[in-house]
Amino acid sequence: MADTIHLAQYFKMKAADKPGQAARALSSLRDAGLNLLAFSGFPRGRQAQLDFVVSDAAAFKAAAKQAKLKVLGPKACFLIEGDDRRGAGAALTGKLAAAKINVTALQAIAAGAGRYAAILFVKPRDVKKAARALGV
Repeated sequence: MADTIHLAQYFKMKAADKPGQAARALSSLRDAGLNLLAFSGFPRGRQAQLDFVVSDAAAFKAAAKQAKLKVLGPKACFLIEGDDRRGAGAALTGKLAAAKINVTALQAIAAGAGRYAAILFVKPRDVKKAARALGV
């Protein structure tokens, strides 16, 4: 079965790089009734960056505002899922390399039951070109 690739929206925020920051943000979004499509958090300089991939940008903005989360966005990313197989990431990044598009970030994970999922980020100026290269 072919991979399913969707163009999605995400918001990002800076947080202190210390225990509990992701839990605080995620708990407040949960309490607002929000369900995320994906989440990624990582250190960035002396802080952390939290990325929230959403299905409803307006609902996310309202929940973030209510929780006093200072978010930026929306921005575009790609959500990918498919049958887990050797070289799935190489195939995706190879298509982008052939189109001369740099991958900003890629997180992929085996999802169980023979499936995998990934979040792929490119620069905003490359989103349309990447979508064409990935067949979206």
